[in-house]
Amino acid sequence: MKKELFFWRAFGIATAIGVIFTITAAFNDKQKTKFSEIDVERINIVEKDGTVKLVITNVDRFPSGKQKINGLPVNETRKKRAGMLFFNEEGKECGGFIYDGKKTKGGHTSGLSLTYDQYNGDQVMQLLLEDEREGENRWINNGLIFIDQPKNQDQQTMAAINKELEELRQKDPKAADLKYKEYEEKGLVGTSPRMLLGKSRNGKNGLYLLDNKGMPKAVFLIDKNNNAKLEFYDEQGNVVTSFPEAKK
Repeated sequence: MKKELFFWRAFGIATAIGVIFTITAAFNDKQKTKFSEIDVERINIVEKDGTVKLVITNVDRFPSGKQKINGLPVNETRKKRAGMLFFNEEGKECGGFIYDGKKTKGGHTSGLSLTYDQYNGDQVMQLLLEDEREGENRWINNGLIFIDQPKNQDQQTMAAINKELEELRQKDPKAADLKYKEYEEKGLVGTSPRMLLGKSRNGKNGLYLLDNKGMPKAVFLIDKNNNAKLEFYDEQGNVVTSFPEAKK
């Protein structure tokens, strides 16, 4: 009886060791697993310390709401889309790639955006495509955009300010505008696109240079008739000088 009991104890210990060895070998970081095809809703690429560096996700699992990544809150108001999000060595979001497209009642809407953020801030470079159709009208806007962001911007403060301004605007729009200007003077808000290389909604292809308010000041373009032009604009967006001059 004692011999039998000893045997089963020894067998149990050996089995447990075997299971532990198998599991350890399966998760050995030196081992590679090859897939011919895999269906997955979301992939988190992480460093050895667990820091998330890249998220590849479908629409439903796109980070938003009150979810946190690397211990930091994500954008609560951001629309869910399929795509990717990038994170730096500190675990802060630093850009992403999103896309969508669908039919609407009067036509369709489609878009793509690849962005890179300034440190702990919002996007300063964007590759953009917007394609909208409403009945017989279709607008396509695409290009490479460079953007100025506030020098004192940080993601957590920006989220808090946006929430504050949104709530204030519902009660008192004028007070919200004044509060915005106050934060703008402190260098916390005030996004300004400064350069666009591509096609605008008016159908002109060119290089657009904008002032610190986002208004066009100079454009080198090819118009719908394939004519090359250089145009300069005033504060209201009116053409003040062009080359070559229009023929009378």
